Parts: sequence; C-alpha cells; structure tokens
Amino acid sequence: MNLKIVEVPDKLLKQKSQKVEVIDDKIKTLIDNMFETMYKSHGVGLSAVQVSELIRVVVIDVRENEKDEKNPMVLINPEVIWFSPEKELMQEGCLSVPGQSAEVQRSSQVEVKYQDINMVEKTLKADGLLSECLQHEIDHTNGILYIDYLSKLKRDGIIKKVEKFRKFK
Repeated sequence: MNLKIVEVPDKLLKQKSQKVEVIDDKIKTLIDNMFETMYKSHGVGLSAVQVSELIRVVVIDVRENEKDEKNPMVLINPEVIWFSPEKELMQEGCLSVPGQSAEVQRSSQVEVKYQDINMVEKTLKADGLLSECLQHEIDHTNGILYIDYLSKLKRDGIIKKVEKFRKFK
C-alpha cells in the first residue's frame, strides 16, 4: 500500500523516533509499504517518521539508476557510530520536502550500527551516496531534516516554496 508522506512544516518530522523492541507483523507490513511508497515516489531512502510512524525504522535502496536491479536495505534502530573527518558537499532532496534540494555538508564516510529484520545486530561502513543516504535517514529518526543544516533564510524559503507548491497540487 502506498502511504501518505508527511511534508514540512509538519511538526511530526521534528520529533525523535522510538526504539523498536520487537519486529511483529505490523512492522513487517509497514516496511513493505515503506518500500512501495519510496519506489513509487522515486526516492532512495525513507524513514518511518515520514509516513507518520515514530519508530526507528529506515528503508534504503541506492542504485545508479532505477533500471538497475533493486538492492533494498532495512535498518532497525540505526545509529551512526563513526563519522569520517573528511567532509563533502552533497546535493540533497527529501520526499518530505518535495520539489526542493540544497547542498549540505556531510561526512564522506560513516559506520552505522543497526539491527536487521530479524533483530540481528550488524554494522555497515559506507561512502558515496549510501553514506549520504544513511546520514539523511538516521537524521530523520532524530527529528533532523537536511534543511536544518541550512541558514534560516534558505530553510524558510524552501518551506514557503513547498507550501506554495502544495496549494497548486
């Protein structure tokens, strides 16, 4: 089922998500629906808070282009345990900030600790688009949006554009 994506300036996006203690059928269905929503929206990542669920669940599929084979990843309770000191500017967009993008400075590499769908603890070291996506989606679970890294003037301008766009949908 395609889920409704929460958009700025909804205050839900600024809340911290709760840790997942157990994976039940409700969460498995949510994960399936998050993937469907992400793919239909042409996104590369989606956090549960973006579909109105305040739990620490993230789905990601980074591919060079949509014709490549799908490579879905599910991260439960993800947290960044290491940021590389090297930074790079990355052009970011977000399904919760439709039609907008901006350059954000992020660590070029990260190491993430998370649990898989079976609640088995794992770690993942990433660079490039996957690193950017992990940082972006984990920020969502902590109530942080990519636009929070921008100046107040730029952030407010982007939010106004989203609200204006929404009126004409």
